[in-house]
Amino acid sequence: MIRAIPILLAALAGVPAGTAFAQDAAIQEGEVVGEKDVRVSNPVAEFTGVDKITGRTITFDVYIDETVQFGALQVTPRVCYSRPQAEEPKTDSFVEVDEITLDRKIRRIFTGWMFAESPGLNAVEHAVYDVWLKACKQSSDVPPPASAKAG
Repeated sequence: MIRAIPILLAALAGVPAGTAFAQDAAIQEGEVVGEKDVRVSNPVAEFTGVDKITGRTITFDVYIDETVQFGALQVTPRVCYSRPQAEEPKTDSFVEVDEITLDRKIRRIFTGWMFAESPGLNAVEHAVYDVWLKACKQSSDVPPPASAKAG
């Protein structure tokens, strides 16, 4: 099931949620990568999106492997890493972004890493919508996908 951001377009029926992604098995939650580098795996990625037509900016949470529709875009984070609060911020997420075309076809427009500290580096710049990573979080006010289905 694809969760839609309510202030924009409604989710299109029958759209697949995306493709599988093999997570980086070499780095697990809390594993020491370098002398001081520790990656914390987070269950929630926080994005900011802008609708260039209306000028509306919205921040939305997406659980890992959940697909959320923002306008004509479907955003699916596969991993979201941060560092402990005591260390210098370094937040990144591997994200897949698909566009739903006017003829209802899905076209992948972005697959790669987004960096919260450098939002312009790998942000999705679409003709109508822009999306970039804002943060990785341990929790969200949005219920997780399993809870949303149960309720």
